[in-house]
Amino acid sequence: MRTRLLGFTAAVILAALGLTGPAAQAVAPLPRVDAKTCMHGGGTVEYDSATGLWTCIDGKYDGEPIS
Repeated sequence: MRTRLLGFTAAVILAALGLTGPAAQAVAPLPRVDAKTCMHGGGTVEYDSATGLWTCIDGKYDGEPIS
């Protein structure tokens, strides 16, 4: 009986954590980097053909997508 209760409690806790994880990530605002901000931060703007996105390379915003 205790084993079933412990297993059920663990399943409920893991399910709750599974639901709140993506929600917490969605709430975090993404940094808005444009080309001008990237270049002022010491980076360069380059097109990544693998992802199809413009990306800031080097500098303060290294790896951030350009909006």
